[in-house]
Amino acid sequence: MSWWDQDDDEDEPDYDESDVRVRPNRRGSRPRTKTRPEHADAVTGTVLGVDRGRYAVLAAEGTADERELVAARASELRRKSVVTGDHVDLVGDVTGAPGTLARIVRIGDRTTLLRRSADDTDEVERVIVANADQMLIVVAAANPEPRIRLVDRYLVAAYDARIAPLLCVTKSDLADPGPFLENFAGLDFPVFLSGRDRMPLDAIRESLIGHRTVFVGHSGVGKSTLVNALVPGADRAIGRVNAVTGRGRHTSSSTVSLRVESPDGHGWVIDTPGVRSFGLGHVDPSSLLGAFTELAEIAENCPRGCTHLPDAPDCAIIETVGAGALGDAGRARLDSLQRLLTTFASG
Repeated sequence: MSWWDQDDDEDEPDYDESDVRVRPNRRGSRPRTKTRPEHADAVTGTVLGVDRGRYAVLAAEGTADERELVAARASELRRKSVVTGDHVDLVGDVTGAPGTLARIVRIGDRTTLLRRSADDTDEVERVIVANADQMLIVVAAANPEPRIRLVDRYLVAAYDARIAPLLCVTKSDLADPGPFLENFAGLDFPVFLSGRDRMPLDAIRESLIGHRTVFVGHSGVGKSTLVNALVPGADRAIGRVNAVTGRGRHTSSSTVSLRVESPDGHGWVIDTPGVRSFGLGHVDPSSLLGAFTELAEIAENCPRGCTHLPDAPDCAIIETVGAGALGDAGRARLDSLQRLLTTFASG
């Protein structure tokens, strides 16, 4: 008998698999699940502003329990952006007491989404604001000179987002705004004229009540001055125009919602940083036609793929307007549509 067949220690116990202790794998030992808490007790609010990962949120708007909270984005939303104007659900400490922090766990449906891209070739969109229903475009009659193409781009973005545009021309005491406004004769939206001796605050404020209105404009056109006049205590920084370049200095560095009060109620001004470019790489050009209801109906008779531009063959809109069926108003509307389409197509 070989030595390994000999039983040298008869007292040694026999072992089997059930006697072996397996050290548990602590990392990942519990199965992952995609189930998330329902947060049935969540509080709903609206994002007023964003600052370095912290969100100012207004809860219970218009009630006796209205309060402003500071919140962070919950881990389950780490891949989703939260922007000014978003309707969100919050949990955690939602009292709004100093030093407290709530958590945003859900983002509500967005009725509108105003976006821009870095340039016309960049399809990566940059969300400016959610759930706005109006856009007030602020432009100066002079100093700096009005930029028609930039206003066209604002209009394209507004129509694409289904946001109603308004226009305010500041510094109208320095130059006649008439020639500039002729470029938009075919577009039906309110226009306000403001100058050193007159600022139609009552009329502008009335147009804001009951709405969430995003203010956009080139730096130095007087947008922050207008916001400060409409919302006392807003303290939005006011820039100056460089005497050499004619360009305004960027002052507002963040997008923020400010309440506008009136005896008839309140509305919201959403002030944005001044921009010198407004890329449209994300826009679907077909959405522009939707802003011209009467022309869109005629366009149903256009050939497939019709651009509606002056050189488009067999364009039903061009033929109808050319025949005088819609009168001078129709010609002005078609001119505006074609200019906006050209602005988008030419970049």
